[in-house]
Amino acid sequence: MRVAGLVAGAVATAVVAAGAITYAAAAGGSGGGAAVPATAQARGQAPAATAPALAVPAASSADAGFARDMAVHHQQAVEMSYIVRDRTSDTEVRRLAYDIAQTQANQRGMLLGWLDLWGLPKVSADPPMAWMGMGSTASAGGGTAGGGTAGADGKDGSDAADGALMPGMATDTELRKLGRLRDRQAEVFYLRLMTAHHRGGIHMAQACAVRCTVGVEKRLAQGMVDAQQSEIRLMADMLNARGATSR
Repeated sequence: MRVAGLVAGAVATAVVAAGAITYAAAAGGSGGGAAVPATAQARGQAPAATAPALAVPAASSADAGFARDMAVHHQQAVEMSYIVRDRTSDTEVRRLAYDIAQTQANQRGMLLGWLDLWGLPKVSADPPMAWMGMGSTASAGGGTAGGGTAGADGKDGSDAADGALMPGMATDTELRKLGRLRDRQAEVFYLRLMTAHHRGGIHMAQACAVRCTVGVEKRLAQGMVDAQQSEIRLMADMLNARGATSR
């Protein structure tokens, strides 16, 4: 599992710079045209208007909070997906895990790239999800795969001490269990963990779609909602084919 985490981290790190470029391109697309080259100016052509300066959100804003928290949330999804690919030979599950790992690593790179572009820290002293009014209660919810007594979000408050920092996140105990299982057991456990993970992620992305102010980030958040809802339906079918449910 440690190797999987290192690989996942390397993949995510490789796309951080792309996030800043993507944001700059999207935000600047509605601004003025590109500057006229020096040779054109020498011919007497007027320089095009420069793009307006990018608005920088505050460190306590929903935009910054979502970028920080979803980057952490996504990193675990990438890690879980690399783990299960080593625990089963099932083509369908391996393809899904690969797709999730690649998509969320890319999105994580965009989120961290935006924080870099804004000159904002990637960590905060505030509790996770404080930007959406949850604060210290955020880690009380989470996935449903681990069993035990659970609240409305699927976990009890003790899971924060076991690595589940936000709703939907698996605990360290659950990740270790996934790393021990094989074949059908690993497939079912992964699908249950990822279903819960997606539900938590959707909740957070929906909040950004409402509260965030940066247009490109709001669109990314809504895209996450749409894609992960579709994947939840797919995983329900995959669980059903294996005689299981998401719980």
